[in-house]
Formats: sequence, structure tokens, C-alpha cells
Amino acid sequence: MLIDRYPPEDVFAHVPELANQADPVLLQLDRLLEDDLLFQQVRADLLRRYRFTAVHGRHSTPTEAILRLLVVRHLYGWSFEETEKRVADSLVLRWFTRVYFRRVPDDTTLLRWAHTLQPDTLHALIARAAQLAAQLRVTRARKLRVDGTVVETTIHYPTDSRLLGDGVRVLTRLVQRARPLVAERLARVRDAFRRRTRSMQRRLQALYRQVRHRSEAAAQAAVEQRRQLYEQLIRITEQTMQQARRVRQALTQVAAPAGPHSSRPTARERLGAELDRFLPLVEQVVRQARTRVLEGGKVPPQEKVVSLFEPHTRVLQREKPGAPVEFGRHVVLDEVEGGIVTRYRILPAGEGERHELERAVTHHRKVFRQPPKLVAADRGFHVPGQDAVFQQAGVKHVAVPWKGKASPERRALEHSRAWRRHYRWRAGIEGRIHSLRRDFGLKRCRDHGELGMERTVGWGILASNLRQIGQACAKRAA
Repeated sequence: MLIDRYPPEDVFAHVPELANQADPVLLQLDRLLEDDLLFQQVRADLLRRYRFTAVHGRHSTPTEAILRLLVVRHLYGWSFEETEKRVADSLVLRWFTRVYFRRVPDDTTLLRWAHTLQPDTLHALIARAAQLAAQLRVTRARKLRVDGTVVETTIHYPTDSRLLGDGVRVLTRLVQRARPLVAERLARVRDAFRRRTRSMQRRLQALYRQVRHRSEAAAQAAVEQRRQLYEQLIRITEQTMQQARRVRQALTQVAAPAGPHSSRPTARERLGAELDRFLPLVEQVVRQARTRVLEGGKVPPQEKVVSLFEPHTRVLQREKPGAPVEFGRHVVLDEVEGGIVTRYRILPAGEGERHELERAVTHHRKVFRQPPKLVAADRGFHVPGQDAVFQQAGVKHVAVPWKGKASPERRALEHSRAWRRHYRWRAGIEGRIHSLRRDFGLKRCRDHGELGMERTVGWGILASNLRQIGQACAKRAA
């Protein structure tokens, strides 16, 4: 049963010296996290974990403790396991997270509770934190700047040979796991459970050795041999796919067990779901390898599979020194003065950042009940005619450089001292993005899937906003 809070205890009454040693930022955040709207947003998601979470079962970890434990984890960049150990060893963190002298939740328990929070809840928490920042006079919300960055996914560098090797390895592992369930049905099928991972590994090693040839004569001789190796790699992958399809067909004929827990997913259903997930991805990898290597064609970036385990990863041409191509997701951020990020959006495949300024201004009016006085962004956000639209909405100054050939009047405007002063304010968001990537986990997403990407970005931004509010309030109090 989900409970809201433990009975309050004064930890500092037991050890009075700790009151003067507590981080002043945590003292300010303690008051901030007592906001009832933040609490109710998280509680509504936690109640959806099971059907009778609100009324049945033993008492759970309180909602207040779950929220504060997750904030502490992202505030300091800890893992779930490290969060459990650090909170258990610190009386100040026990007081801040409202665990007091009770047992700290296990890291796996905290992980399961964290996965119940939905992206909409994180967006609502970020918006509420921005409203609290305005109420506490950390920001006046009169200036808005927008920029984009790339959050990388945890994948190895995607080459066709590595993807083919991953496909054979994953499908072989699933086939071997399904062997006890379908061995009788496929007993007469030759090579039904044959392992081809060693054959694949040998071809991959031979292919890697071919890449080392540097001389022109050796390179020309290696091209045809490399092509033959790729043909062998594709053939081995297709044979493994054929095995996996036979096993998937046999799994559908296995009878489901009857009993009191028959509603839970069985091993047969879990294996079938995994095969249904990976088989289309491996088929796409085979198609793109045949198109790119054997036929000499090109695959559009939106249709390219760069990871079997993170299929939502995109190939992003950033044209930056040191990283011309990045593999991850494109994220657009809105920031107001005071270092408060008010909105983020993970762009879908094939969608650019040009039309994000309109969404940013609309969201700003919804959160702060007034339009910003200044909107600044780089050249990639320019859309012809948007300056007039924003000025009609109440925006006084729009500092977005013209994209393409500008008229003499527009060039004169962008060279004026006032316009350049407004545009210089935009550069500050680069520092905020660097801080988010360095301190709050936006450099590389450790969670899996699109929901994992949403949670990583959302919690990182929320923790950054809370730290900015806490530092501003602590500085003012000092």
C-alpha cells in the first residue's frame, strides 16, 4: 500500500552539531520540495504501479521519500546503488530525504519506483519548478533563449559488420534460451539449434585484418576479399534468422500453463516478445548492409539502424570540430534568466529545430502567464515572418539572425548596437548546456529506450533547476 510520509522526526535533536554542517543549498531545497503540487504529481504516477497500490498490501516507501531520494540521486550524479549507500551513511541526507532512522530503500526498489514516473510528470515538475523560481524571485522570466544539443546513447560505433555480429549473437542467445521449450517440436529439423557465433567471429576478425592494408596494390586486392567476407557475414546472419523464425513459430504452439499466476507473462511469451523485437531490426541491418556494401547504394539517415539495443538512436550531422557526426537524440532546451530551463523536447526523426521558437513562446506564456520581452536563438531557428508574429504576441525584441540572403534593411538591423546586445545574451545558454552535460547526465544517456531518454533528460534538467534555485536562495539568505 502506498503511503505518503513517515511521522516526522528531528534528526538534529539527536546530533545538534549537524545543524551547522548541513549544506545551505539542501536547507533551501528542503523548503522547496514541500510544495504540494510537486508531491501530488509524483504520487499520481506511483499510484498507477498496480491496481490496488493505494489500499492493499504492506506499507511502501513513502511518496515523499521517493521524490527526495530521486532528487538527491540526480543532484549529485549518483547511481541507485551509490544513492542507497550515501543516504544510509549520512544523517543529513536521512533528514533531507525524510527516511529518518528507518531502513533506506534498496537500490532495486528505488529503480522500480523511478520507472513508474512518466515523461508528462517530468514536464509538469519542470514547469512547476520554474513557477517556484519566479515566486522566489530567482528569475523574472522576461528573457527567453533557445538552443539544441545532442544527448548520446550508450552504443558502440555503428558499422555494418558489428551490427551483423550483434544480430547473430542476440538471436543465437534467444534460440538457445528457447531450446528447452521447443526441443521436441524441432527434433527432426537439421541445424535447428546450431550456434554460428564462432563462424561469425572468424569472419569479423578476417575483415578487421583487411582494413589494415595501406598500400595501393594490397588495398585493391583487399576490396574483392572484403566483399566476399561481407557476403559470408550476410549469409550467416540470414541462416541465424531462419533458425529464429522456426523457433518463434514453434513457441506459438507451446501450450500456456494453467494456474493461479496464469495472468503473468510466461517464459514462452517473454521469449516470443524478444524475438518479435529483434527479428525486424536484424532484417533491416541485413538490408542496409547489402545496399551499402554489396550494391554501393546509400541508406537515408532516418531509415538507418545504428543499434539493435537502442533502435531510437539517430545519426546527427552536427558539423562540429572533433564530432562531425553524433549518435543519439536531438534535444531542444528553453532557458530564462537565472539559469532556469523551462522546457525540453526530444525531436522526432526527420524533424528539425526551425519551428521550436513558436512552441517555446507558447509554453513560456502558459507557465508564467506573460510573454517574454526578449527571444534569442541562433540562425538555425529562423523562420521568415516569425518576428512579426512574435511581436503581435507581445514580444518586444526578437534576436534571431536571418538565414540566407538578407535585405539591406535586415543587415542594418543586425549590425545595430541594440540588436547585437540582445543577441549576445543568447550565448549564455551554451554554458548551461555544458553544465547539464557535465554535471547532470545529459552527455550520455545510461537508461534504455525512448522512455529512458525522457527520464534522463527530464531529471537532469529538474535537478539543475533545483540547484540553481537553492543556490540563489542560500546566497540571498547569507
